[in-house]
Parts: sequence; C-alpha cells; structure tokens
Amino acid sequence: MSDTFHSWITNGTASPFLARKTFTLTRPIAKAEAKVCGLGQFVFWLNGEKVGDHELDPGWTDYRKYVQYVTFDVSSLLHPGENALGFEVGNGWYIKTDEHYTFAFPPFMPPNPNPYQPFGDSLVLAAEITVTYEGGETEVISANDACKTAPHPVTMSNVYGSETYDASLEQPGWNTPAFDDASWSPALPGTAPAGELKEQFQPAIKVIKTYPGKLVGTVNGRDIYDLGQNMSGILELTYQGKPGETVQLYPAEKLTPEGDVDQQAKGWLLIDSCITCVCSGGVDHYRMKFTYFAGRFFGVEHGDVVIQALTAHAITSAWKRDGSFTSDDDRYNKIYGMIEKTVEANMVSVHTDCPTIERFAWQEPNHLMAPSIFFMKDGSKLWEKFLLDIRAAQHTAEDRFKDFAGNEFCPGDGLVPSQAPCYIPNVLPVPGMGSFYDIIPWGSTSILGVYWHYRFYGDLQVVRDNYDCGLRYLNYLKTRVNEEGFINHGLGDWGNPRNELARENIETAFLYADTTTLAYFADLLGKAEDKAALETYAAEIKANYNAKLLVQHPTEGFACYKAWDHPDDIFLTQAAQALPLFWGLVPEDKQNDVVKALRWTLERDGAFICGEVGLPYVIQAAREAGMNDLIASFITRTEHPSYYAFVLDGETTLGEYWEHNPRSHCHDMMGHIIEWFYNGIAGIQPQEPGFQKILVQPYLPAGMHAFTCSYQSVRGEIKVQLQKEGTAVQLNLTVPEGVEYELDSSYLSADGSTVTAHTEKV
Repeated sequence: MSDTFHSWITNGTASPFLARKTFTLTRPIAKAEAKVCGLGQFVFWLNGEKVGDHELDPGWTDYRKYVQYVTFDVSSLLHPGENALGFEVGNGWYIKTDEHYTFAFPPFMPPNPNPYQPFGDSLVLAAEITVTYEGGETEVISANDACKTAPHPVTMSNVYGSETYDASLEQPGWNTPAFDDASWSPALPGTAPAGELKEQFQPAIKVIKTYPGKLVGTVNGRDIYDLGQNMSGILELTYQGKPGETVQLYPAEKLTPEGDVDQQAKGWLLIDSCITCVCSGGVDHYRMKFTYFAGRFFGVEHGDVVIQALTAHAITSAWKRDGSFTSDDDRYNKIYGMIEKTVEANMVSVHTDCPTIERFAWQEPNHLMAPSIFFMKDGSKLWEKFLLDIRAAQHTAEDRFKDFAGNEFCPGDGLVPSQAPCYIPNVLPVPGMGSFYDIIPWGSTSILGVYWHYRFYGDLQVVRDNYDCGLRYLNYLKTRVNEEGFINHGLGDWGNPRNELARENIETAFLYADTTTLAYFADLLGKAEDKAALETYAAEIKANYNAKLLVQHPTEGFACYKAWDHPDDIFLTQAAQALPLFWGLVPEDKQNDVVKALRWTLERDGAFICGEVGLPYVIQAAREAGMNDLIASFITRTEHPSYYAFVLDGETTLGEYWEHNPRSHCHDMMGHIIEWFYNGIAGIQPQEPGFQKILVQPYLPAGMHAFTCSYQSVRGEIKVQLQKEGTAVQLNLTVPEGVEYELDSSYLSADGSTVTAHTEKV
C-alpha cells in the first residue's frame, strides 16, 4: 500500500462527525488490509464492530511536517455481500477546542506572540481498504464522496480532557449495513494535511487496566468518586435521567481538605476540565472518544440523574513491560510502582510532561529518563517516534516567528526546540527566567536520546537516522556560546528545590556531552574527519571548563567545581560535581577529589538537592563511586525531598517537584531512581551496546533481605534473584546465551557475609 490516499473527505466543520459507507463484495476474501487517518483522532468500525484495540489514533505529530495513518488487518471482519465502513472523527490537536480548560501561559509570563494555529479549516478523514480475493485479484474501497456524514453525539471534544456528549444524538446501528442513512449529508471533499503521510509504527495507545469508581462521599452537592489511582484515562459512564437533564463530571488529581475535588494547580491556575453528559430519557452509556481525562477523583454533579456505573480505563503507549522489580522491603516496591504508573500516564504517543496542565511533549526526559524507562518498558519504537518528532521540529534558517513587538524573529538554523511536536511555540526567552524554548538539556535529546537508545538496543540505524540532526544542533549551539566559553541561556538545573541553577556549569557540561557523543557516533559510522573535528572541539570545551570552574576548596582541601553564578565564593552544588564526573570532564588526576566533593555535598545536604536535570547524574555518579548507602537513605527519607515522602503523602504517581501538594501530581521527570533499582540494587550494568556484555554488581540496601529483578534485553532475559538470611547470601543469576558477563559480589560481602552464587545461561 502506498503512503498516499486517493481522497480526503470532511463534513465541512471543526466539530466531531460520523462517516459511513456501504459496499458489496462479490467473492470469497483471502485478505483485507485497511489504512485509516482521521484528524485529529478517529475510531474505525466495520460492520458494527470496532476495529482494533487502540485508543486515540493516530499519534500526535506536527501535522504540517508529517501525519500518521494506521494499518489494520480486517480480513476477519469482511464478508461477501454488503458491508459497512464506519468512522468517528474528533478534534485532538488538529483543530484545538478551547471550551473549558485549555492551556494558557500564566500571568507572570509575557503574552505569547506565537499562539496555537489550527492545522486545517475542518476535520478530515481518509481511508482505504485493499481487499485481496482468493484468486489473487485486488480491489480498493475508499472513503470518498460516496460516504455520508452526520454530527457526532460528542458535540465538543477538548484535547485537555473535556467532552460534551448528547445521548439524544445517538443513532443505533449507524455503522452497520442495514442502517438507513437517508437523512445524512454527502461527504465533502477534504483538504489533505500538509505533512508527509507515514504509517504509525510506535505502539498504539491501549487500555492497560480498568478501575471502578468508588463513591466516597458527597461534598458541596457533588458526589465524589475515587478511582484509587492517578492516571491518564478513558471515562465510561452509565446513567439515566429525563431528556435534556445533564451530568457534569470534574476530574482532579487531589481533594480539598473538606473532601471536594481540587482542580487548582498549585501556584498556577484552575484546571477546570469538565465532562458533560446529556440524557436521552433512557439508560445512556458514554465512553470518551477523542480525548482523555487526567486524575484520580471525579466530582459528579447530577441532580436527579441516576449514576449506575462510573469506570475509568488507564491508557498508555508504554504497555509492554521489559522489566520488573520486587523486594521484601515494601518501601521500594511502592516507589517503583508509583514511578511506573507515572511513566505510563505520560506516554500517549508523545512523552508528556504531565497529563493535567500542559500535555506538551517536552524533550528533556527523553534522555534524562531514558535508562529508567528502558529498563521498565519497551521503548525502542516509542523513542524512534520521539526522535522523528525532533527531526521534524528542527528549525531551518527560513523559519520565522513573531517577537513581543510583532516583528519577525528567526530562532536559528539547527535549533531543536524544547518541545516536539510543539503546538504553542513560546520561542522568546522569558525576562528574568531564561529560554523555555531553546534549552540545551532539552534539545540534547537529539543526541543523548539517540545515545541511550543505542546503549540499550544496539541498533546502529538509529544513530544513522539522527546523526545529521545532532550535528546541525551542535553547530547551532556553537552560536550560543558566550565570551567566557559557556552555554547559559536556558534553565540550568531545572526543578532544584533551592533554585541553585548553576547554568554555566550544567549547560556547558551538556555541550561537552553532546560533542563527545557525536564524536562517538562519528567513529561508529566511519566518519573520521567528523570525529577528529569533534574531538578537537571537545578538548577546547574541557580545557576552558576546567580552567574556569575547577578550583581547590579553601577549607576542605579537595578539588571541586564551583558554581560560576556565585562569583564571590566557592559555592558547590551536587549537580555541578556529578555532571563532569559522569561525562568525563574531570582531569584524571582530579577524579578522586571531585568524588570527595560530590560526597561532601551529599552529606552536607542530607538529601538530593538537585533538579530533574542534575538528578540522574548525581544518582549515577554516586553509584559509580560506591555511595549506594547514601542513595538508599535519601530515597527512603520520610520528608521531602524524597521519593518515599510522596508515598507517605498518599500519592499514586510522582509529583513534579520535591514538595507536598506539587503543581502537578503526575510528572515522571524526576523518576531517575528506577535506573538505580536495576543497575544499583540488581547491579545490571551494560558494558557494550545492546547488553552484549554486562557487569552484574548487586547491592542490598539496609532493611532489604530479598529481591527479584528481571530485564528483558534485546538478547534475552537477565534476572537477578537474591536472598539473605543472617550472614548467608544466595545469589541466582540468569544470563542469555551469547552474553558475556562478569559478576562482582563485593558489595554483598563487604559486611562479612558469605555469598553463594549460581548462574544459569538460557
């Protein structure tokens, strides 16, 4: 099947619509395949049956750059005789609806001169079914002007989770051959989206678990339902009332002290999402079609309408597990489960920052969180899609926007924006805060996201596909280096609880990481000239970085990295020590000193005092230097900053910042500790790409006596099981055939315990 459609159709409006078409097949069918694209979102039916188990097809993209269609095997759903195609098409990001909550920048930021722009004048649909008959002949059935359309019972759908459903507009059997569509309107020719058509290749969004709502009380005239889990979800509701009566449902991540749903995002604005269901007079059944809600609780205002059942279906693109971890210390199990649920809720064909407030595809977790997510989930195709979004979003010299005065503004050739796809481009720096659009730890996913993908999956094609994008981005970054040789125009260690951002230290360390990683890629791809030039530039960055930032601590005596933004004293942050250690910026003769400096900052602070940008490097640099005991004590603290403190707060997903009642209660951006569960506790450490060679170096935290950790690598399952009784440790290791491994049990025997190890090759 070609990556083009013969026709696009529409009902001529920006509101959700139904489309149908009947056709006759005259011979026995050997095979049938459909490709479908409805923008923004679609549901596909054949002969009254929903096709596939997907939600919210197709994946979100920049529709001016590329558009995804979805392929379905429909062989079993067609038959000789009359058949019926049925389609439901809703808004999504294609034509955003602003009724109820829709994202707006807060008042402390200047008005955005580059607001959202719809991608078309009306919602559109294209579909083709290729039927192969038993004799080998083929026929193509198309959704063309022979289709008929009608308004959808969902009269409004908002990408941020609000929908209005009018049950009186239901037309039972509309997607079956026998339905009388005489009152329906002929489809109109539609305008194809501007972007290139590509087959959807990342995992589709699917339901992973269903949660019945539990009625827990009535507050302020609202019935309060608790799902027991914060999620991205599809709401399903059965209700009965008089014609025209309504039910309003308000989702929320938390409750007020009196027990009402609380839609206030701390320090931000009201997330006034609302799902409205209108009664037909009988028993009505509603299920979300074109959007998803976010939250754990529902406040339901229903008057005399009887609510018969309220259910939520948690959805995600990250439904395939590659890893698992369980232990006899339930603190760790709860931390792991909380972060896994957060990752699932933020994977909806893009990696969102949160399901509630923004739903934007911020790019920084796609390298900062990559190892943690790759251990838990199969991220291979998801990351290929994220990287494609980056390549599509990368700016050219011709891209133009508006500045605050309305004048033309060019971000610059090669810039990788902080969001991809980016639907509301906030391209200008915020006065006093830095750029939220041009941020090196975000744009560096174009390089470091590729690096982690290659480390885990060993697929050199991903390096080939993204190398030029990374090189263009580095060339752009060179134009942003200041007179001191630093990058410092972004956000620094974003999320740091003390706002210790250390921009020059952090952002320039990423410049070095990007350069050395591209040199590594150039070597893999046999680009000798590129490699030499990149290594030369990396050496220049390193020399300048150490000359201006590496100092002797005046009282402690060790070499350390001072924060450049504290010119009057020797000020140390955890992240400012960890990033140079991790990426190899530290001179060899100063390694031990900087490790001491890192330990000193950790012991001084007694907790992780770093943001999402520094945290993965602080954890991993500490692990590599044998500080697992500090890591374990920090994550199980009962007060913030701490992962376990979120558990004690009653959270079922990870908060945005280290605090009680954070702005967002479902941010995975600081879930980096999961990587340590695998490479710290279980000790599974890849030494070569694709886990072809591994080091297994287990560690047992205080209070834990047994754990089982499994990771399904591209070469097979790696499994570490440990049981400690008294001073006897039994260690069972499973390694795939063909994988070279080394077992280091020194952490386990450090307290005098006797370790008995058994290895099985499978």
